[in-house]
Amino acid sequence: QVQVVESGGGLVQPGGSLILSCAASGRTAVNYAMGWFRQVPGKGRELVAAITWSGGPTYYADSVKGRFTISREIAKSTMYLQMNSLKPEDTAVYYCALHSSYDQLRRNLNNIWGQGTQVTVSS
Repeated sequence: QVQVVESGGGLVQPGGSLILSCAASGRTAVNYAMGWFRQVPGKGRELVAAITWSGGPTYYADSVKGRFTISREIAKSTMYLQMNSLKPEDTAVYYCALHSSYDQLRRNLNNIWGQGTQVTVSS
């Protein structure tokens, strides 16, 4: 059984930075593709960034390209999302997701989810 725990959310001013972390545990967690989705009230989960089990290639939503960076430490089954130049529209609950298939992860098909962490960008 793979389990996922996110951390690092919080309140930040526009233009600020945050780092989200996602730690996966379980016998085969190291072989999973990992990604970050976000969700605001009344809308579905939006894929923000994804990374393969080997650490590359990566995917970014157009809205975060150039501002967010996804990375992972394979041996630790840990993933990070460095978020810079944050905007109020980045405010959402951010969820870590895992899937044995990188393509299915990106399509949000039967992902394994963490509990989510709130990111609020406001002055």
